[in-house]
Amino acid sequence: MDYAQMVLELIIGFIGLFIVAKILGKTQITQITTFDFISALVLGEFVGNAVFDDEVGISRILFAITIWGALIYLLETITQKWNLSRGFLEGRPSIIIHHGKISKEQLKKNKLDINQLQHLVRSKGVFSLREVEYAVLETDGTISVLRKSTYDVPTNQDLNLQPTEVHIPITFISDGVVISANLKQAGFDDGWLRKELHKKNIDRIEDVLYAEWLEGQGLHVQAQ
Repeated sequence: MDYAQMVLELIIGFIGLFIVAKILGKTQITQITTFDFISALVLGEFVGNAVFDDEVGISRILFAITIWGALIYLLETITQKWNLSRGFLEGRPSIIIHHGKISKEQLKKNKLDINQLQHLVRSKGVFSLREVEYAVLETDGTISVLRKSTYDVPTNQDLNLQPTEVHIPITFISDGVVISANLKQAGFDDGWLRKELHKKNIDRIEDVLYAEWLEGQGLHVQAQ
């Protein structure tokens, strides 16, 4: 393939994609939904075909980008004007934690496990699920967190309190399975864990959805 032709096609493809992105708006970049992700792959494939397939000319690739961009723009217009279409086309937010309780049904529906939920919550600066009153999984895959009033502002600095040592919560049970390494690291064993669960009227590990240990606050458990 002629390198000059390849460079020309790349430049034209880049300009075409840039124009489409500018027309569709910033939300296509900052809030990637499932459909947006597919759209990005398809547009990228259009340019790739133009570069590496000699039979695909520049005019065809520009035509394909224009039509696909028009379809995406039409879809965005529909979702903006008709509220009822948003749930079907863009999806709906899911309440993963409600009144401090993890919704196992919503976890399963959104293909999430406890470890992924912890990762999403930590990305919001919350290192313990016990601090969360509500957690909403947004349509773009991010999570919005509302802390319990006990853990919300004012901060110690606002109240002129002396700083205290901060501890990271340690997960002991996830989806009914004991994480032995974490248990040992914290200085406990299986016998201690079962005694603590028994105090909370839980006799089987399999009946626990999530359990974590936090120094100074003890064991936090949510049953299945």
